[in-house]
Amino acid sequence: MSDAEPTAGADDAAGGAGAERGLRRSLGFRDLVVYGLLFIAPMAPVGVFGALDATSRGAVALVYVVATVAMAFTAFSYAQMVRVVPQAGSVFAYARAGLGKGAGFIAGWMAMLDYLLIPAVAYLFSGIAMNALVPEVSRWVWTALAVVITTALNLWGVRAAAQVGFLVLAMEIVVLLVFVVSASVVLAREGGRRDWLSPLSGDGSQGAFALSAVIAAVSIAVLSYLGFDAIASFAEEVTGGSEKVARAVLFCLALAGVLFVAQTYLVALLEPLSSAQLAADPGKQGAAFYDAVDASVGDWLHNLVAASKAIGAAFAALAGQAAAGRLVFAMARDRRLPRALSTTDSGVPRAALLCAAVITLIAAVWAARRDDGLDHLVSVVNVGALTAFTLLHASVVGWFVVCRRGGPVIWWRHLLIPVMGAAITVAVIVEASRTAQVVGAIWLAVGLAVLTAQRERRVPGPP
Repeated sequence: MSDAEPTAGADDAAGGAGAERGLRRSLGFRDLVVYGLLFIAPMAPVGVFGALDATSRGAVALVYVVATVAMAFTAFSYAQMVRVVPQAGSVFAYARAGLGKGAGFIAGWMAMLDYLLIPAVAYLFSGIAMNALVPEVSRWVWTALAVVITTALNLWGVRAAAQVGFLVLAMEIVVLLVFVVSASVVLAREGGRRDWLSPLSGDGSQGAFALSAVIAAVSIAVLSYLGFDAIASFAEEVTGGSEKVARAVLFCLALAGVLFVAQTYLVALLEPLSSAQLAADPGKQGAAFYDAVDASVGDWLHNLVAASKAIGAAFAALAGQAAAGRLVFAMARDRRLPRALSTTDSGVPRAALLCAAVITLIAAVWAARRDDGLDHLVSVVNVGALTAFTLLHASVVGWFVVCRRGGPVIWWRHLLIPVMGAAITVAVIVEASRTAQVVGAIWLAVGLAVLTAQRERRVPGPP
């Protein structure tokens, strides 16, 4: 198949419109992993390390071990569905196939909240970091500039964006390796400030190890993984079949888990404050990772990590914006959003990308101009994704067990794992902040109203 060949089924869905030729297949396995890791960010634990350490009583590395296993259930369900429904739109397409059109719309609607706001958070992180390095320029200007640059790359094409993203990801990996080597040298020369097993068993400063404390921290840590699922959004643009997408989803999650566990283990050993001290002084939690690096290695590594986070956050947003564009495109192609958003130009869904970019730009700049803007954004980004994940698990059961479309039912794969995965995502939603739950409920109510209006519009009137 040539790179220019449109995705199968796209023309049918387009209704023959010449502008809707479908997406272009040009991505390989490496490109998919790049998009997934860019969205996640290899050093995602940097900002939440202090909070996780305080909450888990020092067992922060164990938190990421458990979180990786917990998210593996969702990754496995994605791998199951992308093999049988290899379409852009990810969870929207899967829920539509396994649960029906209405559930598909709601899954896509809830995922849209995540895909539009996570890039806004990442852009804001980039703006804040750049403002710290160049304070003469307002952070909202840096935020807007990051949106413009990455949107231009996405409009250029998925392949070009993946190539530039690979260079940025390589830079982030190099910085992470520099940290790992530097931390290892310090630990070998001077020893750790905590016991060597404490990142897995707790530091003892808040009493004995408590599984409940680890689980409470896991509900925060799973947010570090949001974005690996974006890989599935590119199912119509990958060469070599959907099996490659399934492998990329699982590989990306596993690699992210290894990176997260390794860096949190090392920095926990270097942390000069106990978990009890961090718990008693929440103001020190946000900078705990940097403070540990400063105290043990030096501020040069602090500055290097900060610069890497500034650039990496912008390109995490690039991957998120690309995934959001594919979701909007797929929903518009199914006539769930305005039809104009389903057009492509040279295989690129530019209208959908621009729509996603404008919404993200407004949210990011609004937040950048407010002192509490970051808190408002961060508090709501997870509920949409977790609700969509829950419907994803239900889709696996619907497709393989209820509809029996995938041949003989393999109970552990098609029922046990999805049910356990749904239980985990529901538990995390229950542990989410009140603000996140309220915003998620409002967004869901709006989606249900839109779905009802669409159904009424399609019902034929009396003769």
